[in-house]
Amino acid sequence: MTDVVVIGAGPAGVVAALRAADLGARTALIARDDFGGMAANDGPVPVRTLAHAARLIREARQLGQYGIAVSEPVLDYPRLLARVGEVVSDVRKHSAFREQVERAGATIYEKCGRASLVDSHTVETERGHRFHADKIILCAGGISRKLSVPGFEFTGTHSDAWKLTAIPSSMLVIGAGATGVQVASIFNAFGSQVQLFQAGPRILHTEDKDVSAAVADAFRKAGVVVRENFGVIERFEKTVDGVRMVFTKDGKSDSAEAALAVVAVGWTADGASLKLQNAAVETDHRGYIRVDDYLQTSVPHIFAAGDITGRLMLVPQAIQDGFVAATNAVKGAAMTVGDQVSPIGSFTDPEYAQVGLTEDKAREAHKVMVAMARFIHAHNHRRSNDGIL
Repeated sequence: MTDVVVIGAGPAGVVAALRAADLGARTALIARDDFGGMAANDGPVPVRTLAHAARLIREARQLGQYGIAVSEPVLDYPRLLARVGEVVSDVRKHSAFREQVERAGATIYEKCGRASLVDSHTVETERGHRFHADKIILCAGGISRKLSVPGFEFTGTHSDAWKLTAIPSSMLVIGAGATGVQVASIFNAFGSQVQLFQAGPRILHTEDKDVSAAVADAFRKAGVVVRENFGVIERFEKTVDGVRMVFTKDGKSDSAEAALAVVAVGWTADGASLKLQNAAVETDHRGYIRVDDYLQTSVPHIFAAGDITGRLMLVPQAIQDGFVAATNAVKGAAMTVGDQVSPIGSFTDPEYAQVGLTEDKAREAHKVMVAMARFIHAHNHRRSNDGIL
């Protein structure tokens, strides 16, 4: 009998397994594919590598301003993808977390295929593993949200963008949250003609309005076509050279075409294959696993952490979730998640970052004063509730 089974070996699952094993629990960590989950294999690690290449290209084009004569940089994309593979492999091989998990005594099961619940204490995998556990922690992560429109099968996700074998001449990016703007920024630097579409009034809607405006302005100056409030997507169509998106606004039809369309309209729980109904684990109206402040599900001995809960779908929060869930699974429900304040950054050009509340959120509950330092102009502003000071 295993004390704790952790499903998912991304940041939440890895930390949950480490914490449970550290507390003395006999722990099994189940990975669908490789150790590290999406973060290592399809998220921050490969994205950072591609973004670094994009930055090198941009900086190389500035060398002439400093008296350094070079030819125009030429991107060998297959070689870059090989480098991405090298980095991802190196991270998996030398992950400090992996060493700590193994040293703590947890057993790691990789390439198990999808795991599912047989009942509230039993887990089985596609590769034939079967575990009976006192406690279960669900950390299966998330997947790209799909659109229910005709022709959606002609589009790709951010994952497909990272796996291209050549740079497309043009690209539609639908969705201008953190993922969409990263795709747009990177492939613009690589030479694609990028059109970025956002249904709402501004890109990066979770950031401060000033940040959204600054990034949108920089994108446009870099050649990205940014279209906010573009309307409603009617369908996607296959064309000879790629894909066409047909959309309407105010009763008028319009369209845009490119060699590739990447849809990045959000992230949803990857829970369809878990067979949650077999253990009576409840989900909310959006499909995320419902948890309380202790990260307990509707079944007291089953916990959930990370993206699958739909709370804060970022690596720092997933790590904290995994620690809290495992602590409560082993020692009893006593530790709450609480209000997390974590720094968040991007890999775009320009880069942006935040910590804590946005200005609008802060104004909902507090009297605030804002200090603004515009690095590009090297002068300061202070703004109160009434405006610029």
